Order: sequence, then structure tokens, then C-alpha cells
Amino acid sequence: MKKLLLLTALLICLVRNEAMAQFTVSAEVRPRSEFRNGFKTLTDDSKDPVFFTEQRSRLYLDYLSDDFKFKLAFQDIRMWGESPQIYKREPGNTFISEAWGQYFISPSFSVKAGRQIISYDNQRFLGGLEWAQQGRRHDALLFIYESQESKSQLHFGFAYNQDADTPEPGFIQGEGAGFYSVGGNYKTMQYGWYHKDFESTSFSILALNAGYQNADSTVSNKQTFGFIPSTTIGSLKLAGDFYYQTGSFGGRDVNAFLAGINATIQTSVTPLTFGVEYISGDDDPSNDQIKTFSPDFGTNHAFNGFMDYFYVGPANGAVGVNDFYLKTSWKLGKGSLKAHAHHFLTGSTQMDEMGTELSKSMGTEIDLVYGINLKGGVTWNIGYSQMFATDTMESLRGGDKTHMQNWAWTMITFKPTLFSSAK
Repeated sequence: MKKLLLLTALLICLVRNEAMAQFTVSAEVRPRSEFRNGFKTLTDDSKDPVFFTEQRSRLYLDYLSDDFKFKLAFQDIRMWGESPQIYKREPGNTFISEAWGQYFISPSFSVKAGRQIISYDNQRFLGGLEWAQQGRRHDALLFIYESQESKSQLHFGFAYNQDADTPEPGFIQGEGAGFYSVGGNYKTMQYGWYHKDFESTSFSILALNAGYQNADSTVSNKQTFGFIPSTTIGSLKLAGDFYYQTGSFGGRDVNAFLAGINATIQTSVTPLTFGVEYISGDDDPSNDQIKTFSPDFGTNHAFNGFMDYFYVGPANGAVGVNDFYLKTSWKLGKGSLKAHAHHFLTGSTQMDEMGTELSKSMGTEIDLVYGINLKGGVTWNIGYSQMFATDTMESLRGGDKTHMQNWAWTMITFKPTLFSSAK
């Protein structure tokens, strides 16, 4: 931490001598307390609820000049109480969240490299996952074209991952040196993203290839193609996202899709959003083809209910989901209250242990979140969610579960600007 403070002080001194540069130091402290009684998966009467507080602390260093900009973000994630009050050794939860530089070859074209957030559109497939205290980051190289005149953006991204389990000089060459052993991550990734704005309509197109290391040292390549449109007609806003996955994963062919559409109506009291999303599942996960769509790099907490029963970890397996939802919000005092209701159906045909087809209805979830901006830019949020599970969900999660699951949380965010030089 002393080295970090010295680095920050040095950069401030340097920027003071650079008239054409802008340098900003900001920080964030975000503790979140949670009461979990069935969060992410069903609980039962034999298990006690849990309560804990997890905190994210960050220091941001941002530098901007006419030709380039860069960002450093240092991050510490820890549970309250996991470290003794008096200790000499740091438990090792502090690390770099972001470290990237972007060089502008022209006002419209730039190159960006380093550890960074890759987030597009509604973050359904590529998102920063900032709800999670640690967030999601990629080590990647981006080529960026953005034109204000044509209201269009074109990004190309590339990544090639390697781990350091083979020490110098063996990792440069040698048997097994190229085997990537970091579980759950891709070995190689390439994507292209195009976005176009019109007067009342916009759309994005995404094409992404992710290569995953197989146990036999080969690489499986899975492709995801997406189309994300939106349009406004008077007081009605329509939006959708459509994705198709193909290629292979783990030696099995992939044939899966996601289709979602929603409509937002502005009323005199509150906006109302009606939507449906279908994510394909697999009737027989043991076959040679994967039919389960996977939103691999998205901010999945923002979709299919805040209790994270689907696609946050392997909680839903190969079942898939059909989500019918209603969302709204309205002012309450100096803050606002969000209210979401979801009804979940299976995205595939599922059988019980006796071979009888299960009902497709899995359950209903209600999410309530109250948020308010306090003085000095401090924000406070409090939430409560309730899952009313059906016999189908109980059967899919192992049976003998409690029908009603709940989760409550509260989070306060302090994010001050510590220093800013005027450009």
C-alpha cells in the first residue's frame, strides 16, 4: 500500500508539469451485507440462513492526454472479519482490477491493450459484472473505430491466455508449455462488434469465437453470434436480443440459442416493462450435441431474477429457462423503488427419477430494490427477493426443499474524487 501511495503522489507531481494532460484520482468503498436463505439454489429446513458483509475497496488512477489515455484500478475484496484485528501478513486479497492504455492514431481510430472491462449493449453476453465485488476483466487487445458523424462504432478484440504454472525458461518452449490450465476461462478469443444509431432506432451485431483448452491438449472453438436491436415508437420502446451458438465445446457440437424481447410503456405514474426471454436447454445432456445456451461473459445477475438461480455458476445445469417478467419503478421519497416479477419455465423437457415428465413451471420470483442518492455522491441501496419454487424446481435441485426462499441485502457506496487536474 505504501508503494501505491508513493506511485500516486509521483503521478500527481508529473501531471502538474504537463499542461495538456488531465489526471484524476478517485476511490471507492462498497460494503454489502447479505442475508441468504436460498440465494442461488434452494435451501431446506436442515440448513440455517447465513449473514455476512463483503467489502470492495478500489483506487482509480485515470490519465488523459490528446494522444492517449490509460487507467489503473487497484482493488481489495474481503469479508468483514476474515483478517485478525492485529496481523503482520496481508491475506492477499489486493490485486489489479484494471490496467490498460489506449492510443489514438486519429480522433476516430485507437488501439487499446491491457486488463480491461469489455462491455456492450445491455451486457447480456459481454458485461463488466460490477454487481459482483470483484467484477469481470479480460486481458485483451482492442482495435476501436468510433465515428460521431456516422453514429457508428466498430470494435475488434483479441486475446490469447497463458498461465505461469511452468517456470522460466520452460514456459517459452517445451513439452506441455502451451497447455492452459486456468479452469472456466478461454485460451483464445476473437470478436467483432458493430453498433449503429439512427434517429429512433439502433442495433448491434456481435460475432465472437472462444477457444477452450481440452484435456487432450486440443482446443475446442465455440462461436456466438448476436443481434441486439431497439426502437422507439411514440411512448413505446421495443428492445430485443437474439443469440445463436455453434462450434464445439469439450469435444461436443454446440447448437443453442437465446431469444428475448421486451416492451416499455411510459405511463403517467410509472414505466412498465413487459418481456419474455427463452434460453434453450437440453432434454438429454448425455447426447453428442450441446443444446444449452451459455451467456458466458455477461452480467448475468441483471437477468432472470436477482436471486441468481440461472447462469450464475452452474446452478441451472442444462435445463434452460423461459422467463416471463414485468418490471417497473417509481419515486418513493427522495429515492426510487424498483419492483420486478418473474415467472420461470424450463427451457427443455425434464423428467423425474421415475421417468415422468415434469411440469415446465419452475417458480415465481419477486425482487424489490430501493435506492437513494445521499449527500456527496454517496449511494445507498437495499433489496429483498422472494422465490416461490414449484415441485419441478425442487425435483431439479434434488428434492425435499423449502418452497419459499428469500434473500435480503443492503449496500452503501462511497466514491469520491480525491484529485483532479484541469485540462
